[in-house]
Amino acid sequence: MQGAIANGIEGILGECGGSCACATCHCYVDESRLPELAAPSQTELDMLEHVAAERRPNSRLACQLKSTARLDGLILHLPATQE
Repeated sequence: MQGAIANGIEGILGECGGSCACATCHCYVDESRLPELAAPSQTELDMLEHVAAERRPNSRLACQLKSTARLDGLILHLPATQE
């Protein structure tokens, strides 16, 4: 989320600044790469209940995805709306 905001990527609002408190950085993770991510915390799962767009099995909050070299090339899709 921080990388997207710092680089002007439209579609991620990140209103809470990355504290997992707003769900305005909702994204869809490439399903083939889901096993490479840490499981979502209960807080993230709770926030995903409040996303503005359709929640899918591959829905995550971008603020909870930590960028590492292992995730190089990870593709995220953004929903039509965050509000």
